[in-house]
Amino acid sequence: MQTRTIQTDGLRQQILEAGSGPLVLLIHGFPELGLSWRAQVQALADAGYHAVAPDMRGYGGTERPETRDACSIFHLVGDMVDLVRALGQTSCVVVGHDWGASIAWHCALMRSDMFRAVFGLSVPFQPRRPKGPPLAAMAAISKRLGRGDLYICRFQADDAHEVFDADPATALRKAFYGYDGATPDDRQSNGFVPEGQTFISVVPDDATLPPWMSPARFADYVDAFTAGGFRGPIDWYRNMDRNWSLTAHLQDARITVPAAFVVGERDPVRHYSGQHEAGQKDWLTDLRMQVVVPGAGHWIQQERSDEVNRLLLDFLTGLPGAARNG
Repeated sequence: MQTRTIQTDGLRQQILEAGSGPLVLLIHGFPELGLSWRAQVQALADAGYHAVAPDMRGYGGTERPETRDACSIFHLVGDMVDLVRALGQTSCVVVGHDWGASIAWHCALMRSDMFRAVFGLSVPFQPRRPKGPPLAAMAAISKRLGRGDLYICRFQADDAHEVFDADPATALRKAFYGYDGATPDDRQSNGFVPEGQTFISVVPDDATLPPWMSPARFADYVDAFTAGGFRGPIDWYRNMDRNWSLTAHLQDARITVPAAFVVGERDPVRHYSGQHEAGQKDWLTDLRMQVVVPGAGHWIQQERSDEVNRLLLDFLTGLPGAARNG
């Protein structure tokens, strides 16, 4: 396993990689890094695949765009297209978690010629809403439930990243704790932020690192976000309505490549995106696997690495062009 920097057409990207064979691209979410896939990179390499996990645009060792508009879904998918080409390949299987799952779904939706199969974790495919941009709908849901604002709506504020930048260690510790499967029900985050609170303050101050997060690994996260900040990552959220406007041509489009979806039973994201799970088969025309992992939370590839590795390798083995060891 090695970390290196690779220059693509439009971006200098840092990647974690290992192995040789068919390419598998692993896309992280918020607030994570390519290193969140270490267990999968090793397992895939051992099984005969070339596993590559980039730090995404605005994260870690990859370049950070100067403008908010440079974090649209077209930029994020384009980065992955460029990365596949820079690695000397023409196709791959794409795997994504959280925001990375949304990117992976859109990779398969926009470039099925390159992304020959897709494996999503934690966030299901959410088709474009024909009734209008998503933020207004999220605000309406928040108002109806009376729990406060969905954090995604709070992230639209120009200064939303500042509370994270003020204390990256606390922000990350609380994020990992609040969405972890081992955290008791009454201490988990539910995604909604009451008036006067923040994404960070709703998590108890005595939050500890989850069982799967070592102090050394956590230090890597803190160092990366202290150096790079949270503006770039949160700019992804600030493009959500813009992404809706840019993707009118994808209205009612379906993902036709082989697909899989895995989610933790206790993933708090299910409070506000779980309604899409039941309809996956309507939008993923070759859905080969949909699994709810008992007791698991949001950070599933790290919380339940062995189980995720098994499911991923089972999915890959059923595809044309599987690795010889797969």
